[in-house]
Amino acid sequence: MGAVVDLERLLDQRQVWRGRQAQARPQALQPSGHAALDARLPDGGWPAAALSELLLASPGCGELQLLWPTLARLTGAGERVVLVAPPFIPYAPAWQAAGVDLRWLAQVEAEGNDGLWAAEQCLRSGSCAAVLCWPARADDRALRRLQVAAETGEALAFACRGQQAAHNPSPAALRIAIDSRPAQWRVLKCRGGLPPAAPIACPGWG
Repeated sequence: MGAVVDLERLLDQRQVWRGRQAQARPQALQPSGHAALDARLPDGGWPAAALSELLLASPGCGELQLLWPTLARLTGAGERVVLVAPPFIPYAPAWQAAGVDLRWLAQVEAEGNDGLWAAEQCLRSGSCAAVLCWPARADDRALRRLQVAAETGEALAFACRGQQAAHNPSPAALRIAIDSRPAQWRVLKCRGGLPPAAPIACPGWG
């Protein structure tokens, strides 16, 4: 019975992932705030407690416009959102205009692999609702650690990377390519269903 007790202790401390936990994810709906996108995703929004990859045509090509409705909803509910090593200095008036409550927004400065480490720690902490990072380089192992950390901390993880990463496999539950010309989203991978064949036009962009 000793082994059973030890296992139960690990499960209580959430140090071991249980496959049955995936059944609870649809109850923790995380809408993106974009009706056209949510209608095409299996869970009706972001996969909860999971890593989503946003593959960018160029840095700053639209990832914030995609994420702002979610970040506004989370910070409006008093939930912490963390930006790890963003490529540009966040322009506070634009974030406020998008409805984000800056009192619940934090930024972490980091370089290289330190950014991945910082994002992982924030996700694991259980005190962050969402963590955004922009890793210049991230291999399968690093992304898998972010995925596990998101599950552990029950947080939304967003890794913004270049579109060349689409050629490599990824453990992310969702992969969306963000195109600028034309302004559209392409769902490349989604857990729980087949990606939609047609791109989704970005509303009000361009």
